[in-house]
Amino acid sequence: MLYQLNIQNFAIVKFLELDFQHGMTSITGETGAGKSIAIDALGLCLGERADSGSVRNGANKAELSASFNITNLPQAQQWLAEHDLNIDSECILRRTINHDGRSRAYINGSPVPLFQLKCLGQLLVAIHGQHAHHAMLKNEHQLTLLDGYADHQPLINKVQKQYRNFKNIQSELKQLEATQEERNARKQLIEYQVEELNEFDLKAGEFEQIEQEHKLQANSAELQQSCQQSLSLLTEDETNIESMLNQAVQFADGLAELDPKLKAVTEMLNESLIQVQESCGEIQHYVNGIEQDPEYFAQLEERLTKAMQLARKHLVTPVALPLHHQKLKQELASLSQAENKLDDIKEVLQQAQSEYQSAAKKLSQSRLRFAKELNKLVTASIQELNMPKAKFYIEVNHNEQSMTDLGSDQIDFQVTTNPGQPLQSLSKVASGGELSRIGLGIQVITAQKVSTPTLIFDEVDVGISGPTAAVVGRMLRTLGESTQVFCVTHLPQVAGNGHQQMLVNKKVIKGETETSMVPLSESKRIEELARLLASDKITEHALANARELLQKA
Repeated sequence: MLYQLNIQNFAIVKFLELDFQHGMTSITGETGAGKSIAIDALGLCLGERADSGSVRNGANKAELSASFNITNLPQAQQWLAEHDLNIDSECILRRTINHDGRSRAYINGSPVPLFQLKCLGQLLVAIHGQHAHHAMLKNEHQLTLLDGYADHQPLINKVQKQYRNFKNIQSELKQLEATQEERNARKQLIEYQVEELNEFDLKAGEFEQIEQEHKLQANSAELQQSCQQSLSLLTEDETNIESMLNQAVQFADGLAELDPKLKAVTEMLNESLIQVQESCGEIQHYVNGIEQDPEYFAQLEERLTKAMQLARKHLVTPVALPLHHQKLKQELASLSQAENKLDDIKEVLQQAQSEYQSAAKKLSQSRLRFAKELNKLVTASIQELNMPKAKFYIEVNHNEQSMTDLGSDQIDFQVTTNPGQPLQSLSKVASGGELSRIGLGIQVITAQKVSTPTLIFDEVDVGISGPTAAVVGRMLRTLGESTQVFCVTHLPQVAGNGHQQMLVNKKVIKGETETSMVPLSESKRIEELARLLASDKITEHALANARELLQKA
């Protein structure tokens, strides 16, 4: 609960330090005194946007802080733990606003982004403004009220999870479908190219081999002639190398007998003779293996030419053609897989849609159940608010084809205010005064189920008076028995039901306007209620009525 609010140099407030209690606190004051200033200051502590107009004239900055006891608020404690902020029984939200409109936010002394103030603030305070009943005319807000009353967040989380999954798969499917035409065209081209390369079927290393064999066939006559000339020099001419080496070996043998030092020369000459003889054998064997085959040469020529043509066509070298062939086959397989994936993802999307619809259906069924509960409670409440024949009804229309992150339901608050009239949408039936009463009844009832520990009603009783106001006051007081309630009001019947009351007063000191806010003792409270009852002139009758109001409360 909120137990203290500090305000410095905010609007027309110079300094206020306000201590609050549990239960219902009524806030009253003359028109224009600034009854909503404390609410506005608290709103800034809760993360609302600020501007330079928030700073008191002549001051450099405004400073605002709100202190909460969170001993019994596990959600707030968990949020603080998740964001590595100090956890204690006390939580302090602080805001400073410079005269140029810039502001800083703090939680338990640690600087934080503004949105974190807002996130934590939603777990601490709920503010119902004087125009909240107009927001109630919107179906989106009606849905929020129903879900808040029913504590549907766990079910909504499941729906949102399935919705995100469905949208992600749907997005992937759309991307695949968007590129399908381009992918089909590419596949047709590659199928033709792969078929052509399959037919040619050039193996890795084959082009180099063909090129070498083609070179040999093209130069076979020259090879034969050169080899024959080599053989002539080595063995066949009159003065051939083999014959001369034989003579040199014989001379060396004779010399080695005379001088053993020449024995090594004899060995080297013998080795040379042997190598010449072996070379001749190799050359003769090579010559015998040379075959001039015009038909085979033509085949080599054709395959070599085809390989070079295909290489130019595919913008690669002939040597790289087999690798390019493999890459094209891999791409073709990938494109075929994409087609299969398209079919698979359609099935996955149907499954995701089915899972979403199942979660949305459970949420819808729960909405129907709690709508029936709210129908009875709100009907009883507005009948008590001087609309004895009124009937309230929440229409829940479930449409499986409508998929949103909040489910597949369309919510419509309907009412009939007179017997014999059919139920119609709230916006079409209720007058301004009726709308205020219906809206207030709904807010009070839904607030009882919301876990927020502090509720603020800022002049929500506009358009209500007389006996109806007394009923509103009792409703808010009952609500204050279980949670902390603040009510800014101008109605004595409402103010008198508060467990405590604070008075807002505006005065001019040394030419400067200042607003103050003070708790009222019982005697001062009677005087304030009498003022509200009798306007400017407080009579004994008004004082008696004020005492009676407090006694009834």
